[in-house]
Amino acid sequence: MKLAEALQERADLNRKIEQLQDRLNNNVLVQEGEQTAEDPKKLKYELDSSILRLADLIAHINQTNCTTIVEGQTLTALIAKKDTLSLKIRLYKEITSTASQTSYRARNTEIKIKSTISVADWQAEIDRMARELRLLDNQLQQSNWSTDLVE
Repeated sequence: MKLAEALQERADLNRKIEQLQDRLNNNVLVQEGEQTAEDPKKLKYELDSSILRLADLIAHINQTNCTTIVEGQTLTALIAKKDTLSLKIRLYKEITSTASQTSYRARNTEIKIKSTISVADWQAEIDRMARELRLLDNQLQQSNWSTDLVE
């Protein structure tokens, strides 16, 4: 199995677990004398089995990410770089959005608000980081499809 396939299965399992939780919540209470739409015992068994498979899959994915080297770095390090770069881009966008707000004055006697940063410079840096993030994401996707999952 390729790493990308394991990541897809992990996502599917997470969705399935969430759906099973909803189905269980809908079937744990019933009016006296009525039947549930689904058997809670069967749903619990399916939930427990899905959680066990997810734990196993996560362990293999993490092991694979820690041992696979791409251009001198582990996949884990590349993922951390991607996550922090995404965070930095999001924060910079919020900051430039705040700095871009213009304040209109009704009279010249009102306080004038102006930006303390160069929005254009910050935006240029955001654009550079966004390109870096796209390239990094492409590198990770390529690695995911060419790397075998550690069993």
